[in-house]
Amino acid sequence: MPYVYRFHPLVREIRSRVTAGEFGRWQLLHGSYLQDWLLSPLATSWRVDGATGGPSRAFADIGSHWCDLMEFVTGERIASLTAATSITVPERPIKSEVSFQKSNDVGQTRKVDTEDAATVIFKTHSGVLGSVLISQVSAGRKNRLWFEFDGERRSAVFDQENPETIWLGREASAEILQRDPSYGSSEQRRLSTLPAGHSQGYAQCFENFVADTYASIRGEVREGLPTFNDGLRSAHIIDAVIRSARSKTWVDVPASF
Repeated sequence: MPYVYRFHPLVREIRSRVTAGEFGRWQLLHGSYLQDWLLSPLATSWRVDGATGGPSRAFADIGSHWCDLMEFVTGERIASLTAATSITVPERPIKSEVSFQKSNDVGQTRKVDTEDAATVIFKTHSGVLGSVLISQVSAGRKNRLWFEFDGERRSAVFDQENPETIWLGREASAEILQRDPSYGSSEQRRLSTLPAGHSQGYAQCFENFVADTYASIRGEVREGLPTFNDGLRSAHIIDAVIRSARSKTWVDVPASF
């Protein structure tokens, strides 16, 4: 499963510090994943049509990545959730376009039946409260996967649009940590394929994902490689979001893996 945001070196740095107990017990897990590629009424895609792309669009497309990253980094698992969704552009062109492209010819339109935005409040199996806001209609936000995880001793912030640094906070201070293959956790250094100061980002996540996949096929062990089970886990969470938004109730997420 190409959950490639796991392959940002500084995501692995945070995860390593979590495993070492640096953050203590989690207090709050929150964040957002915001895009604007479907802001215009002229923008469309196969994802917009529920018959083609499924009953969820924004959350299934990008919210799934946020939830996977949260569970991967923190070790927490969503146990139950309540969700609300909205359709802010009621009609879009029938003609499908390449993702992230606008149609120049409106032509015929169709009623939109998948969400443009979603908000989810969740609780984990250990009782930690969390929330995430998902949108594909937030002007100026191109691919902003952002999270803040607050522990009893320390907090961490990561912004996918600025992946070369993370923010680490304590009660008495805060620091900005830069990606650097010469320092930090072994996984952060392993995945830092470019020297410090030479911007590494989204494309290198795919490169690292593919490299680790081939290594796994060769029989080597690679830390954090997403599997089919992670995809199934995501499908359970998406289904719970859909059911909660329709019923306006809290919904349990099946325990798995």
